[in-house]
Amino acid sequence: MYLCIVLYFLRQLGIMKAKDIKNELFVLANPEKKAILQGFFKTGKGEYGEGDRFLGITVPQLRALVKKMQNLPLNEIKILIVDEYHECRMIGLLFLVALFEKSKDESLRREIYTTYIQLVDYINNWDLVDLTAPKIVGAYLWKKNRNDLIDFAKYQHLWLQRIAIVATYYFIKKKEFQATLKIASLLQHHSHDLIHKAVGWMLREVGKMDFEVEYRYLVENKRYHSMPRTMLRYAIEKFPEEMRQDFLKGRL
Repeated sequence: MYLCIVLYFLRQLGIMKAKDIKNELFVLANPEKKAILQGFFKTGKGEYGEGDRFLGITVPQLRALVKKMQNLPLNEIKILIVDEYHECRMIGLLFLVALFEKSKDESLRREIYTTYIQLVDYINNWDLVDLTAPKIVGAYLWKKNRNDLIDFAKYQHLWLQRIAIVATYYFIKKKEFQATLKIASLLQHHSHDLIHKAVGWMLREVGKMDFEVEYRYLVENKRYHSMPRTMLRYAIEKFPEEMRQDFLKGRL
């Protein structure tokens, strides 16, 4: 109770610190969910999330905490993003999204975008990328040159490459598909399953907005023939079943 009262007055005074947020997260920690999440996010030896540590807190709980806290300075957000616990990094990124969306100051938005990319080594699992890349990277680059995304896709860094394709979800929702298709082509022969899934997912989203655009992209020069199977399955998930089977059996 005492901690809740103190945090209430800190919020009112606008002097919340990263350590205050972390204290609240430890209150919410759930050992049973922790064990489930550590398995789900592949934290074992040799897996993509090797060594990551969890507290066992769900995304809705984290979102509710961000909404309750409302404001956190950028320097304190950075402290959370580089934390050892997954949920601390996630809530730091959610605070970063909230700060970006509220800001009308272009210089601050640029600083947030730059911070996001500079801290990419800590945005090191697919959920951290997927919930934030469109809202920061995609939103920032929407009316700007997209060369950064091309560079990210070419750079041999798994999470930066996933950011490159997932960020284009922001463009897709605005019915602009060229960046998605270009980056999908750059990543088509990537070796990692997480990139296959991300590219297939974005192609599927293109198709939901404009079926003909996705269809033409897949059949052009029989591109779908050389796609990793997972990528193709994700891409055609919403197609009519007969057409889906034609793609899977290479009949088009």
